[in-house]
Amino acid sequence: MIREDEDGFVFQYNQNYLSREDAQPVSLTLPLREEPYVSQVMFPFFDGLIPEGWLLDVAVESWKINPRDRMQLLLTCCRDCIGAVSIEQTTNDK
Repeated sequence: MIREDEDGFVFQYNQNYLSREDAQPVSLTLPLREEPYVSQVMFPFFDGLIPEGWLLDVAVESWKINPRDRMQLLLTCCRDCIGAVSIEQTTNDK
């Protein structure tokens, strides 16, 4: 799970996922662990999923997204990622 708050970005593996025998890290820079990862900028693994160049220009223009809003770009443009990672928006009632 990745989220953005007033301090930046937080990524944390789901406890159910961590308990699986076949659990794999999403990247070498985010090894499996229970503690959350915290960063003031979007984690490079997730930032790398966001389109660049002319494709980013099309996304920004089509959906009227600020190109600096990395979380909105991730949520809007990266739903159908190649590989084992899925980007889905959830609501948290906590």
